[in-house]
Amino acid sequence: MKVGVAREIKPDEYRVALTPAGARELTHDGHEVLVERGAGEGSALSDERYMAAGARIVDVEEVWAEADLLLKVKEPIPPEYGRLRAGQTLFTYLHLAPAPELTRALIESGATCIAYETVQTDDGRLPLLAPMSEVAGRLAPQMGALSLEKPRGGRGVLLGGLPGVPPARVVVLGGGIVGYNAALIALGMLADVWVLERSVERMRELEQWMESRVTLQISNRSTIDEAIAGADLVIGAVLVTGARAPKLVTRDMLGHMQPGAVLVDVAIDQGGCFETSRPTTHSDPTYEVDGVIHYCVANMPGAVPITATHGLTNVTLPFVEAIAHHGVRAALARSRPLARGVNVIDGHLTNEPVAESHELPFVPLHRVLPDLAPTG
Repeated sequence: MKVGVAREIKPDEYRVALTPAGARELTHDGHEVLVERGAGEGSALSDERYMAAGARIVDVEEVWAEADLLLKVKEPIPPEYGRLRAGQTLFTYLHLAPAPELTRALIESGATCIAYETVQTDDGRLPLLAPMSEVAGRLAPQMGALSLEKPRGGRGVLLGGLPGVPPARVVVLGGGIVGYNAALIALGMLADVWVLERSVERMRELEQWMESRVTLQISNRSTIDEAIAGADLVIGAVLVTGARAPKLVTRDMLGHMQPGAVLVDVAIDQGGCFETSRPTTHSDPTYEVDGVIHYCVANMPGAVPITATHGLTNVTLPFVEAIAHHGVRAALARSRPLARGVNVIDGHLTNEPVAESHELPFVPLHRVLPDLAPTG
């Protein structure tokens, strides 16, 4: 199979979807790997390293036109919509719930579009989202700490405080992978950390893992309102697989917060969990609403591409190899987790939360591929 690696053209995106080590595994097994010229530069991976791994360096037209399986990191942006074609498989992060134009473009392309973030195991884990959730969670307190600095518009509070001076209060909304990692780093920065979570069982796990060093509280409208009123930094870390993120903080609630407090919305790829969130970039990461600083960068792991690229290839490569070895339809039949990742195939939308988000027809995957067992 011809496996293509496209260069990312989204602003401030420096990751690449496959390392030279991953390319070597594929070429060793007899597959042809086409890498767009310069695709790995942002991750310190030169064209020469890909060539040494057996890949062929090509231009943008060739990688999109020839690849049977096209690997990316981020969703296609408008200049790339017209490059997709029927019979091609796109494997990347898609985050379609807040993106109606992209969703329609993928449907019209006729391509098979598999989203990293909805590949899901039978026990509910999201193995291809997990490493980027870890990266974003660990970056969130770091970015929040910078945004709290007075020259950047923040309150002028040091996360760790000083002897005799209280530390900043960091409130994390959600105790999943992002929330856990955000709390872990905030603790390491000596902040006063609160985690609001809906699952009591998950809170028991967090209490044990963090040795009772965080304040754990059930998450509901009242507790969120109370917690953010005293917060210096609020990190939104909620996820509903494939669907839009719930709006946990309304604009009215901003009026209860301290001037110069910071919101970091890690859920922005799925529409954001703050009502006042809108996507920003690493070049222009923050804006202010009602005296509160918002950090809503939609590709946070892109800031640390060397770490993120290697972490991504570690988890995606087994699925890439399965598609390359067996073909996409046979690979879907062999892997329920991979089948759950299909969002669009043969012009049909097969992810129900995305269909509901855009009020578009939903077709279960097993109806498009009759030989495939239901994945629910």
